[in-house]
Amino acid sequence: MAVLEKVEPEKVFRFFEELSRIPHGTFDTRRISDYCVAFAKERGLEVIQDKVGNVIIKKPGTPGYEDSKPVILQGHLDMVCEKKPGSAHDFTKDALELYVEDGFVKAKDTTLGGDDCIAVAMVMAVLDSSDIAHPPIEALFTIDEEVGMTGAKAVDWTLLKGRMLINIDSEEEGILTTGCAGGIQYETRIPIHREKKSGSLITIKIHGLKGGHSGAEIHKQRGNAHKMMGRLLYRITKEMPADLVEINGGTKDNVIAMESMAEILVPEFQAEKAIGMIREMTGIWNEEFLNDEPDLAVDMKVSHDSTVDVCDQYSTDRIVAYLEICPDGLQGFNRSLKGVVESSLNIGIVETASDYIRTVHLIRSSVESRKTQLFEQVEQCVKALGGTGTITSEYPAWQFNPDSRLRRIMEDTYEDQYGAKPDISTMHAGLECGLFVGQQPDLDCVSVGPNIPDVHSFRERLDIESTVRTWEYLKKILENCR
Repeated sequence: MAVLEKVEPEKVFRFFEELSRIPHGTFDTRRISDYCVAFAKERGLEVIQDKVGNVIIKKPGTPGYEDSKPVILQGHLDMVCEKKPGSAHDFTKDALELYVEDGFVKAKDTTLGGDDCIAVAMVMAVLDSSDIAHPPIEALFTIDEEVGMTGAKAVDWTLLKGRMLINIDSEEEGILTTGCAGGIQYETRIPIHREKKSGSLITIKIHGLKGGHSGAEIHKQRGNAHKMMGRLLYRITKEMPADLVEINGGTKDNVIAMESMAEILVPEFQAEKAIGMIREMTGIWNEEFLNDEPDLAVDMKVSHDSTVDVCDQYSTDRIVAYLEICPDGLQGFNRSLKGVVESSLNIGIVETASDYIRTVHLIRSSVESRKTQLFEQVEQCVKALGGTGTITSEYPAWQFNPDSRLRRIMEDTYEDQYGAKPDISTMHAGLECGLFVGQQPDLDCVSVGPNIPDVHSFRERLDIESTVRTWEYLKKILENCR
């Protein structure tokens, strides 16, 4: 029996569970793309699969809506693949292990992929329906949204006639997202030089942090393990001779780093002092975070009489300085929309190679000039410390449209269903709508979605009752789009 067989809305969750059986991490979306094509062909619907794997499925309007203008329903096919430390789950071949607990759908020890398979499942339920009133539907499923939005960049807009697009990629019910931050993915390399030394090798692992979406949850000021490691290493290197061996952690630029591991070499007689400093810093963090990071832990392992290749003092100082001083986290709130984040940065990945340290940052802002300013700050830090950097991806902000017809329809529909006004807001995260509007300026976009707490972490969960309400809301919106 399917895990979600008796969970309502039945058809939405049936498709959601089927999608969850197909591995679909970013850059591994061919199988789920082919599944969408097969779904359309089984139902006799027009389907187009482009060369990158985006899928467009078209369904005629129901009686009374045949001559209405098409509405585009859009979501992305890929998911962020994060798992609990120690999990043996293989995202390239294993189905997600779904279960229901406390009114939420969850996945055992991994991200759920509610971002954004709930969109695909809802749209499939519309396409599969015979009792939902709607105008012509153009379903647009894009690939690889989570890293670079390459699917959105490849959309051929000559294949789509609709000019109202409902993006189902928001994670908070009751909010109509009408704008989003632009972003820059910036990859840096700081060269290192090595030499052989002997002493006590200390392995430090910071872990147990909540992590989460580096845009939507950046205002929660959760710990970034890389920044914390930089702070710790600076304290140690300031007090004693200490050489960095390596530092690694993080897998995604859009995930707040939950773990960071570093190895340092200190003189034998200084090992106990270094251990004491690590314990002292752990206590300081616990005081600073109060109860916000309850599972924070710092593990240590000491190997005496070790001889290893270390970064020389100059290289160590540069790497530690970079981790300590590079800007990160919340940088400012929107001056027009109260409580909405305007700008932020996230250092998501740190990796050690033989002759350089690689870092990957994601810089976000809803104001293009501020996005540029924050990028320049990181760029200057890199240059000052002898490194180089490359912009590997960039996407524009999606500006609020005060004349949106779709937003008015959705506002009115929301008030009819909920008896209250929705919040009109912008999202501090990259949404494909920004790219879409850049490519098709007359496109009218709004983004919605059910409650999905802790996206991009293994704590991600989908609120079932919120999904029910959002599904009913989507159906009524379509009914009102004549």
